[in-house]
Formats: sequence, C-alpha cells, structure tokens
Amino acid sequence: MKKLLFLFVCTLILSSCGAKKIAQASKEPSREEKLTRIFKKYEKSPYVYGGTTIRGFDCSGFVQRVYLDAFKLSIPRTTKVLIKTGKKVKKNQFQPGDLLFFKPSKKYFHVGIYSGNQYFIHSSSSYGVSKTQLENPYWKKHFLYARRILTSK
Repeated sequence: MKKLLFLFVCTLILSSCGAKKIAQASKEPSREEKLTRIFKKYEKSPYVYGGTTIRGFDCSGFVQRVYLDAFKLSIPRTTKVLIKTGKKVKKNQFQPGDLLFFKPSKKYFHVGIYSGNQYFIHSSSSYGVSKTQLENPYWKKHFLYARRILTSK
C-alpha cells in the first residue's frame, strides 16, 4: 500500500511539473516583447524613401513590416491612409503597438509605433530604424496624435 501511495504521489508531482513547463512554453509574448524582438531585427536599417525591406525603410514601410512580422496583421502602406485607420488614443493611454503620428513639416507626416516605457520605434530620414523617447524635444514638438489598430491587449 505504501508503494502504491508513493507511486501515486510521484506521478502527481511529475505530471504537475510537466504541465508547468507546457504552460510556460506556450505563453504568448507581450506586445512589448514582440516589438522589441522585431526592432532588434531591423535596427539601424537605413532610411529609403518608398522602402519596405531590411535594405531600407521609409516610416510607413517600417510600420507596415513590423505589424506583419509582430502581429501577423496587414495594414495600409501609406501614412496618408494610416492616419485615418483605427481609433484615436489619448496621450496618457498609449499601449505598445499604437501608431504615433507627427507633422515635422507642412508637407509631410511621420509615423512610428509606441513600444512602451515612453519610447517609440520608427524609421527616420536621419537615423534609419531607431528607438526614440517620446520626450525628445523634436518629436514632442511635432507630435500630432495616436491611433490604435490592435484591439485586444
């Protein structure tokens, strides 16, 4: 009887350990983790007007690629269309994945992706694919608004 009880307890312990490993292995990475992984893949790719590949991105080409790679979601290609996509988000309610729009000149708009902790990732004409603080004076001055395409957290 003691051997049977011992076997039962051992089986129970081993099966619960296996269940824990399976649960950990299947845990979906957070949006922030996905964005960080994709950013590292493309970091320092140069800015190329009209670019959509690691050889060079413009701002909306980068945003489109990140959404496809990180979230398996196809979104519009141009800033002109993206700026009307999704719903507006208040500044204090940003979530990783929200699109941030800027107006650095009378003629052009710029788009990036909020990546968490007051940073956004984007492809800028000066630095290529980079991560920038929202409090950066240049970008803060030119910030327009944010829009959310992803619905569930």
